[in-house]
Amino acid sequence: MNPLAQIGMVVRALFEEVGKLTVFTKNALFPGLVPPTYVRQILQQMLRIGYNSLPVVGLTAFFTGGVLALQIYIGGSRYNAESLVASIVALGITRELGPVLAGLMVAGRVSAAIAAELGTMRVTEQIDALITLSTNPYKYLVAPRLIAAVLTLPLLVMIADTIGIMGGYIVGTRSLGFNSGVYIKNTVDFLEFGDVFSGLVKSAVFGFIIALMGCYHGFNSRGGAQGVGRATTNAVVSASILILAANYVLTSLLFTE
Repeated sequence: MNPLAQIGMVVRALFEEVGKLTVFTKNALFPGLVPPTYVRQILQQMLRIGYNSLPVVGLTAFFTGGVLALQIYIGGSRYNAESLVASIVALGITRELGPVLAGLMVAGRVSAAIAAELGTMRVTEQIDALITLSTNPYKYLVAPRLIAAVLTLPLLVMIADTIGIMGGYIVGTRSLGFNSGVYIKNTVDFLEFGDVFSGLVKSAVFGFIIALMGCYHGFNSRGGAQGVGRATTNAVVSASILILAANYVLTSLLFTE
């Protein structure tokens, strides 16, 4: 085939996928904003997405804060800047590492679970049964997961920020010889509300991406068990890539002076 024709086919497929995703997002958002609201479904999904993700997010944040303190201390010692460890750890965790790592961990866990669940419902015709019973599957299955993820991810990131800073504090005071009072004072004095708030804004967007990718790929899966497997893989990969891309865009918007 002509190389230009191949490029055209790829571009056309990309725009088709973007169009399908846009229509899917519209179908999921608009019904979810009008009553009735499936509160029980939302609370159940908040439990699955948030509470069940606490262990992996907490451990990731703790060790990230600890290794960040070590690396900053090693690098800062070359320029006699060891005193900046507490400040840079707090800034790095709240602005970037807390939201991004929490988002990636939850994407690996939640996007796969949502895609597998909805994909199984699709291939076993349970979604078609909901339509037969006059139940909007977007409102009943997709909207609660989107709402739960958007509400839950900022809470997870707040916890991850706290645990990550605590990890840096433990390494700094136990291994690197910092005074605990001075370390805490440097953290509190340097950290601003905007640093924490920007991470929470990012996490809400990441939560929407995670749930949307899981629902989209699971909802549109085809081909039995193999189709469910492909949907699960595609959900995790697409959610992770979009989180990193959205992080760059949000950082450029939130911190441009």
